Amino acid sequence: MSSTPNFGLNAPQREAVKYLDGPCLVLAGAGSGKTRVITQKIQHLIEDCGYDARHIAALTFTNKAATEMQERIAKLLKDPKQAKHITVSTFHSLGVKILRQEARGVGLKDRFSIMDSDDCFSIVQDLAITTDKQLVRRIQTAISLWKNGLVDPEQAINQAVTEDEAQHARIYRSYVATLAAYQAVDFDDLIRLPVELFRSNEEVRDKWQRRLRYLLVDEYQDTNTCQYELVKLLVTGLGKKPMFTAVGDDDQAIYAWRGATIENLKTLQVDFPDLKVIKLEQNYRSSTRILQAANAVIGNNPKLFDKKLWSEHGLGDPIKVMGMEDDEKEAEQVAIMLSAHRFERRAKFSDYAILYRGNHQARIFEKALRRERIPYSMSGGQSFFDRAEIKDIISYLRLIANEDDDPAFIRAITTPKRGVGQATLEVLGTVAGQWQCSLFEAVFKGGIEAKLTDRQLYPLREFCHFINQLEARASRVGPAGSGENAAAVLDDMMKEINYEHYLYDSFDDRAAQGKWQNVLDFTNWLKEKGNGGKEGDGDERNLLELTQMVALMSMLEGRDEEPDAVRMSTLHASKGLEYPHVFLIGVEEGILPHKGDPDAPAETIAARIEEERRLMYVGITRAQRSLHVSWCKKRKRAGESIVCEISRFVKEMKLDEGDAMPTEAEQITPQNRLASLKALLQKPRAA
Repeated sequence: MSSTPNFGLNAPQREAVKYLDGPCLVLAGAGSGKTRVITQKIQHLIEDCGYDARHIAALTFTNKAATEMQERIAKLLKDPKQAKHITVSTFHSLGVKILRQEARGVGLKDRFSIMDSDDCFSIVQDLAITTDKQLVRRIQTAISLWKNGLVDPEQAINQAVTEDEAQHARIYRSYVATLAAYQAVDFDDLIRLPVELFRSNEEVRDKWQRRLRYLLVDEYQDTNTCQYELVKLLVTGLGKKPMFTAVGDDDQAIYAWRGATIENLKTLQVDFPDLKVIKLEQNYRSSTRILQAANAVIGNNPKLFDKKLWSEHGLGDPIKVMGMEDDEKEAEQVAIMLSAHRFERRAKFSDYAILYRGNHQARIFEKALRRERIPYSMSGGQSFFDRAEIKDIISYLRLIANEDDDPAFIRAITTPKRGVGQATLEVLGTVAGQWQCSLFEAVFKGGIEAKLTDRQLYPLREFCHFINQLEARASRVGPAGSGENAAAVLDDMMKEINYEHYLYDSFDDRAAQGKWQNVLDFTNWLKEKGNGGKEGDGDERNLLELTQMVALMSMLEGRDEEPDAVRMSTLHASKGLEYPHVFLIGVEEGILPHKGDPDAPAETIAARIEEERRLMYVGITRAQRSLHVSWCKKRKRAGESIVCEISRFVKEMKLDEGDAMPTEAEQITPQNRLASLKALLQKPRAA
């Protein structure tokens, strides 16, 4: 008899947990308890089926999801320590783990570097010989989609239809060669290279299959071609029964623009004919009215698997649809209504979310919320540590802390420019590959003089001496005055690299001024920390200790949400989250569904509308108890007022007549708000 208690599992959830006769697809509707199924299945595998925790892997799409899953598993297991042995990670983290152990098999040195998006941007910009940032981003996106689709540079060149595509494909070829010369990989390579390795090396693939004997994949509908291929290679082998559970929802596939393909759900049934499909349709999140609207909207999409969400939470509040005069009115009314609704429900600010299709819609709402003194937090905004100018300065600090940090070396030596070009770095990368050492170390390796001219070698060695001098000073500090404090070293470093001059050379005055102010804020904050902080606790830190602190802070930043604040978020960033009360704004033709290219082929337009409909479905199903949908009759665009049309998706919600409200006369205005709030006070408290 099973020792797994199966707390609160319904019949389909129980079936999904227990099924171990082969490949399994769990179609988990929004709010249907998919994480519970994954975590309890892992518990079942370990405690009832004798699986070693080290032989189980659960793959997610975000670090946050992986951390939460690991914590939930630890609480379920009799021996919580076992949770640490399970591989619960993102696809990319698993890719890093594989590559770190199999680097030589893909032609990399053991300490290869992982380049972030900014590092790669600079490489693409140099190869494209352009200052047009949008063009560089377009080429970067094309390269990413090619890699995710397992299309190599030669295939991309052969498949190119226009001259632009051919040019981008040629840049792709040079980009791949440049990364190889640097002994570096980008984010997409973390999955692509393990796939190539497993395809070509049966022995290595077999080793990893023996290591990971049961695989669980969360948010399966978000996988791209490359990720699906990795899953397939890990679970299929000669005479081996594929042991995996994929959990996903075809109605929440909203990442096609990122290379994710809903086709992976179809392909699963073809590649694994004995696939067991289990549907989770009971929703534990939302009221019946909200689910009826969500089912009605998504019912307009062609179905891979038919399913309908239902709930035992009762009928719930009517959904309100509000037509606003313009976008300013929309922001003002939503802020006032949210305030009144919260007052009536005795709710917290954090019970509310304002969701929108694009980031550009947020600014006007931020203003309205500030005016009403409503605290809010933004989802998906840029972190301070992610700003290019801060990352530039941090790259010097990282290099001082660890001269083997190749991405930091490349960023620091080329920002500001100091006569070290792409060709020099490629030669340096080749030398580093031959010696299996870092780029920094390669600068001083014997034989490099034969490969580089004095003009190329001089700035390299001068830069390395500069870093060595800073490192010698940075590791010294003494509360008793025996060494230098961080501020002096930092000031000398900033003076020497002349970063302010570089900013004013590279950007217009206003942008340069803003960036330089950010750098000053950052360096002043560092100096303050080095001197023991404002509190003056006397606990001085040297520059190396400060660098480690910054690395940790930039990784942890954003973990502590503001305790009681309205959440503002794009629909994409809201997936997987839930809120008691949701305001879904700007639900108009041209915004949701997004405008797209009107001249695109009919099937492309149809696929885009289907994806936008899934996005609307995601928005509706974030709400637990109440949902307000708003749209504008007019909207300002580029200084002009344009007439807007309510989104087709609102009609598809099939709401009762009484739900389309309020009329202009009913809207809460600042003048009658006091009377409205007094009236609310007379009402009995709502549930």
